[in-house]
Amino acid sequence: MIRAIVYDAVGTLLHVVPSVAEIYAAVGQRYGSRRSVEEVRRRFVSAYAAQDRIDALAEWRTDEARERQRWLDIVTEVLDDALPPTTCFETLWARFSHADAWRLDADAESVLRDFHARGIRQAIASNFDQRLRGILAETPIHALIDPVIISSEIGWRKPSPQFFAHVIQALDVPADEILFVGDDRVNDYEPALRAGMRATLVGGNLREVMNLEFV
Repeated sequence: MIRAIVYDAVGTLLHVVPSVAEIYAAVGQRYGSRRSVEEVRRRFVSAYAAQDRIDALAEWRTDEARERQRWLDIVTEVLDDALPPTTCFETLWARFSHADAWRLDADAESVLRDFHARGIRQAIASNFDQRLRGILAETPIHALIDPVIISSEIGWRKPSPQFFAHVIQALDVPADEILFVGDDRVNDYEPALRAGMRATLVGGNLREVMNLEFV
C-alpha cells in the first residue's frame, strides 16, 4: 500500500509556458540576439546536456551557487549574441521565478486533492533552486504538498542515490511504500526504483497515476 507520493516538478506538475525556447528567444531579442526559436531550442538541448556532464563528473553535487552558475552558462551559450550576457541571464532568471512562466498541469489540483482526501502524504522532489518555493506558493496545490525537496537545498541533484535517500529520510516512510511520479526515465523512474521505491512515468497525463492498482 502506498503511504506517500512524491512528484517531480518540471514536466510532471509544472510546465513552461509558452516554451523555454520561445521565452529565451523573446528575451534574447531584447538584448540584440537574432537566434530563432528553433535555433534556441537546438542550442538549449546541447547546452543543458553539457551542464549535466559537468554535474555528473561532480557526482551530482550542487548548491544554490552551482544552480545559478549552470543556468548562467546555459543562457550565455544559447544566447551567445545577446549583450550584455549577464543582464540577459538575470532577466531570464527573474522570468522563471514567477508562476506566470509556468502552467500547473491540468489534472494536478484534482489528482492531489483526491490523494489528500485518502490520507496519502504528498511531496515534491525536484532538480531546482529556491525559486521553486515561490512558484509553488502561487499555485492551488501548495497546501497539499509537504515536504518540498529541492536539489540546491539538500546538496544533491537527481539521479544521485543521495537525493533519493534524502527523500526517503524526509518522508520517514519505508521506501516500498513511496510512489515516485516523474516524466524522466533517467532522473526519476530508474533511480527511484534503485532506491527501493515504487515508480511510474507520466506522459503528459497525470491522471494516469490514479489508475495504478497499488495506489
